[in-house]
Amino acid sequence: MATKVAVVTGSNKGIGLSIVKALCKDFQGDVYLTARDVGRGQEVVKALASEGVNPQFHQLDINDVNSITTAAAFFKEKYGGVDVLVNNAGIAFKAADTAPFAVQAEVTLQTNFFATRDMLTHFMPLIKAGGRVVNISSFVGSSTLKQCSPALQQRFRSEDITEEELVGMMERFVNLAKKGEHKADGWPESAYGMSKTGLTTLSMILARRVSKERPKDGILLNACCPGWVRTDMAGPKAPKSPEEGAVTPVYLALLPPGATDPHGKFVSDKEVQPW
Repeated sequence: MATKVAVVTGSNKGIGLSIVKALCKDFQGDVYLTARDVGRGQEVVKALASEGVNPQFHQLDINDVNSITTAAAFFKEKYGGVDVLVNNAGIAFKAADTAPFAVQAEVTLQTNFFATRDMLTHFMPLIKAGGRVVNISSFVGSSTLKQCSPALQQRFRSEDITEEELVGMMERFVNLAKKGEHKADGWPESAYGMSKTGLTTLSMILARRVSKERPKDGILLNACCPGWVRTDMAGPKAPKSPEEGAVTPVYLALLPPGATDPHGKFVSDKEVQPW
C-alpha cells in the first residue's frame, strides 16, 4: 500500500502551520509543510519535532512555476501523486498600506489567483482517487462578489463559465485597475476580495471538470473560508485563533472515503455557504 501524502502550501506560519499540525495528528500518512524559504521552513519543522509533531519539508514557492513543477515531480516520483492538497499560500495588503490600488490589484491577484491556479494546473493531474483538494478562500470574496455589477455577478455564478473566461476576467480587472477604470466597468475597490472571488469561482469550475473527467475517482474539491484569524496577515484583533481557523480546511481535507459532498462548494464553519 503506497504511503498517503498531504501537501499544504505556505505553511510555515499562521493558518497553514495550524493545518499542518492538525493533519499530523489526524491524517494517516506523510504531511508536508512547505515554504518559499528553505531555512525558515526547516526551522519550523525542527521546532515542531520538539513538540512531537513530525511533518516533512519541501521547498515550494507558488509564484515560481519552476518551484511548482519541481515539487510536483517530487511527489509524483516518491508517492505516485498526492492525496490531500491544501492551497493555503496567499497575501493581503494591510488596510493602512499606501501602495496604489493598481499595484495592490496586480500583486494580490498574482499570488492569490494566478499562482494558486498554476499550483492547481500542475497538481490536479497528480490528485489520486479519493483525493481531497482545499482552496483557502475568504468570505471577503463572497461579499466582494455582491459589489460587482449584475453582469459580472451573473458570470461568476454561472455554471458554464470556463477557466479561460475566468482568467480573462481576472486579467481584465487587473488591467482596468492599472488605468483606474475598474469601477466604471462594474468592478469593486477590493483587490483581495476580487482575488478570492476568482479563487472560489475557479474551485467550482475545477470541481465540475474533475467530476466530468474522473467520475469514478471520488475526488472532492472545495473552497473555504477559515474565518477572521489572528495571523500576521489579518492582525491581532481577529476573533479566531489559527487553530480555530484550521478547523474547516482540515474538515474538508479529511472528508471520509466514499463521501460525495461537499464538492465544488464554498464552505465556512463546516457549512456550505450560498454563492
